[in-house]
Amino acid sequence: MPRGVGKVVAQNKKATHDYFIEETYEAGIVLQGTEIKSIRAGRVNLKDSYVRIQNGEADLFGMHISPYEQGNRYNHDPLRTRKLLLHKKEINKLYGEAKESGYALIPLKLYLKNGFCKVLIGLARGKKNYDKREDLKKKEAKREIERAFRERQKM
Repeated sequence: MPRGVGKVVAQNKKATHDYFIEETYEAGIVLQGTEIKSIRAGRVNLKDSYVRIQNGEADLFGMHISPYEQGNRYNHDPLRTRKLLLHKKEINKLYGEAKESGYALIPLKLYLKNGFCKVLIGLARGKKNYDKREDLKKKEAKREIERAFRERQKM
């Protein structure tokens, strides 16, 4: 995880439920018009978005940025494809790793860092249903231990 993650605007919570995150990368994002104002207002959704690498460029698909209310004719298409800013070496590495079957590039977080909008992308491997059930069991067991520990401290 990159150091100095600024104000987190949006988080893809479903990603950690559906995927094992192998590696993370920080990328800039090309925005236009009033998109940054909508992002600062927190009107963004990463739920069904994904990253695809084509023609040597990384593109972000499916990220919804709501139109800015005071933007009138300068507003943007909420679901347009947005270009990600990565080094060529990183793009080539991600392309090679994402080509393997079972791997996907998923945006995990959208945050503001030093006045710039950044996306944390993860190289993810899909979970099977039994993996998800296993995670839920571990989470529930941890919750039970915490609960028992708190009750013990009250006595």
